[in-house]
Amino acid sequence: MATKKIIKFKPNIMKKLKNMGIILVIILGCFIYYRIQINDLKKIGYSEKAATNIFFKWKKEEVLALGKNKTLNKAFESPEYKEKNFDSYSKIKYTDDKYVISNINNLIKRGYTNEEITMILNHGSGEDVREFAKRKKVRYLEEFYSIDYARIKYYDRYVKYMDEAREDEETSVLLVNLDMDKNEYEDPIIIKNFSYTMLVNKHRKLEKNYIPKNLVTINEEDATDKGMKLNRTAYIAFKQMKKAAEKEGYHLLINSAYRSYQDQEEIAATYLDLYGSAYVDKYVLKPGFSEHQTGLSFDVASADTNIFANSDEYKWIVDNCYKFGFIYRFKKEYENMTGIRHEAWHYRYVGKKIAKEIYEKDLSLEEYYAMNL
Repeated sequence: MATKKIIKFKPNIMKKLKNMGIILVIILGCFIYYRIQINDLKKIGYSEKAATNIFFKWKKEEVLALGKNKTLNKAFESPEYKEKNFDSYSKIKYTDDKYVISNINNLIKRGYTNEEITMILNHGSGEDVREFAKRKKVRYLEEFYSIDYARIKYYDRYVKYMDEAREDEETSVLLVNLDMDKNEYEDPIIIKNFSYTMLVNKHRKLEKNYIPKNLVTINEEDATDKGMKLNRTAYIAFKQMKKAAEKEGYHLLINSAYRSYQDQEEIAATYLDLYGSAYVDKYVLKPGFSEHQTGLSFDVASADTNIFANSDEYKWIVDNCYKFGFIYRFKKEYENMTGIRHEAWHYRYVGKKIAKEIYEKDLSLEEYYAMNL
């Protein structure tokens, strides 16, 4: 019968094994302790990377006492973290951009308070704030940046316009945001993407090859002439409005709708021949600057009278067009804002929600765009 051979270790080997076991237990214990600390931080919203840095910087208890904080999380994730700025990170409202921590550091260095830094971060992109942080400290931020839609990159333009035009801060911010501190047609913004809220005016241009989405031909019974086109959604809304008006005894027709860049060139040339350059400069938009090129605008007519502004249809559409997503685009009281003389016949599709807000607050599209878009 075979006998089991018992392996006996020498005393020095046994001692080494015991020491290795103790070391492994210590390592395992440390790892379990580490994971508990990290998980405590992750449970309240910190990332793995942030939690790890918080732990190794001995900041866990302070962070737990503060609770979830997006700016702190970003700071501990960033190689730009500075221990001396810990308190500021915890008090500055978070903005989501890759430069936020380096921007905070630079603004602190410039002497801005936590409240001022939050204000600056909330009024520009990371790139804009980065440029702003290079300048000497601005003393009176609240003059402009208590206004929600003010932009940090336009600070110098706001100051210049307010001084030259003698306007108040809010008006200066609004007009500069719309580039109305520049001459008409000067250095326009080029609009490339279609949207129902797109703004086209004497400072915002569509290019020669721009064609809007979903153009459809308007039915003969809805128009004064054949072959006119309009955006599909805007046309469906017009037909709904026309039907509602007819139920109340009013008769609406589209008199002019989409105009291509080439159409605008032909119109300008025709008026130049008929009336001369002074008339064209005053009353005819340069090609690319007409809202008709969006496919969202049309001129409306009454089937019962030649002068739309004197018609019952005009009175009806002013009070009801917003219900179908349209705005009265060039009201007389908007002339200083739009740069276009009053046009009783011109209406623009923006969608029901926005049209209702513009109607109820009595805003021009320019004002709504600057404040919200």
